[in-house]
Amino acid sequence: MAPPSLSRENSFSFPNFPGISFLRNYPRGYPNIRSRYLCVSTACIILYLLCTLTNFFFFDQLIFNLQLQHDSDAPRRVTLYSFSAFHSPEAFESDYKKMEKELKVFVYPDGDPETYFHTPRKLTGKYSSEGYFFKNIKESSFFTADPLQAHLFFIPISCHKMRGKGLTYERMIYEVGKYVESLKFKYPYWNRTLGADHFFVTCHDIGAKATNGVPYLVKNSIRVVCSSSYDGLFIPHKDVTLPQVQLPFFHPAGGNDIKNRKILAFWAGRSDSKLKDELAAMWDNDTELDIQNNRIDLHATGPIVYVEKLYRSKFCLCPHGPVGSSRIADSIHYACVPVIMSNYYDLPFNDILDWRKFSVIVKESELYQLKDILRNISEKDFVTLNQNLVKVQKHFKWNTPPVRLDAFHMVMYDLWLRRHLTRY
Repeated sequence: MAPPSLSRENSFSFPNFPGISFLRNYPRGYPNIRSRYLCVSTACIILYLLCTLTNFFFFDQLIFNLQLQHDSDAPRRVTLYSFSAFHSPEAFESDYKKMEKELKVFVYPDGDPETYFHTPRKLTGKYSSEGYFFKNIKESSFFTADPLQAHLFFIPISCHKMRGKGLTYERMIYEVGKYVESLKFKYPYWNRTLGADHFFVTCHDIGAKATNGVPYLVKNSIRVVCSSSYDGLFIPHKDVTLPQVQLPFFHPAGGNDIKNRKILAFWAGRSDSKLKDELAAMWDNDTELDIQNNRIDLHATGPIVYVEKLYRSKFCLCPHGPVGSSRIADSIHYACVPVIMSNYYDLPFNDILDWRKFSVIVKESELYQLKDILRNISEKDFVTLNQNLVKVQKHFKWNTPPVRLDAFHMVMYDLWLRRHLTRY
């Protein structure tokens, strides 16, 4: 039986491919040769499509690589697209640049720097973040002496300095209230918004409590405090968490030294909460979790010291306590992945950085499963956490003068995000 003939209606139409026109004109009496040419032509079509797709992906990758090279040659560019620790790198990059160009802050000039105003008490110790902010704001391009240009207004009263001068809690409330009332009477800016575009900074726990004694200040203005857990008055969409950093660091920052981290998890401190008591009772004698229910001298030398433990541990436990702690900042500096143990804690830069990309967050009720939770984190996932942690270190570092993307600039960006808050 003769094979069915190929009609013009059911044949392909690729006139530019070799063999197609020849196939059409070839005598019908040679079916084997016609079949061979049909196979060859089909192969040519497939090869052409593969070459086209290959060229497309090759040039697309080439353009991408050239873009990366361009980014690496631009030292002032905030290249964050490959950095997964941000919630939205592209949005942050664009808005951060806008903040750098536009944001202006007016610092009220009233108040004697020798008492409780304008200047930091000190730039060292547990509450140094407050001191650095007071110093950085006037060193930065955000400062303006013209209130008409200002987006935000800084109330430069320092409860830390009051504490240093021995003021009682009641006297602090009086001084804060008197100062704010004087600003309301002398300037029109508070009354325009009832203080919604004003902010104050305090890192000491007693400072946060003292400002609570001035209800309209806490309700309306932006509180920049070192811990969101002092009381129930912290409003996340309005207030800002200031990273609490104990300075100076006595040793250099940790890095991606995974092989040197032989301890699964480490914690040392005093028991000032039920959670810490339970932590010590549950894991005190464990062979993988290094739990020391006491203070360790940060200045100590020798083989077993606090800083060495941070260098040698994979995870550093950060249990919630009644007052602020620099333990999270210590963990970040020494590249020991922090384990945040709290039912609620508004972490610094939480609306900018995705903390789950460089830390472990557990509920207080998960204390008893803590070891299993940490052991179940794969080596690959731990490496990713550690690498991201090293990348965010610069965002928790204080400098004078301030440096782009450091702790001061991240706080300013948090304030920038709150410049359009609803006026109460």
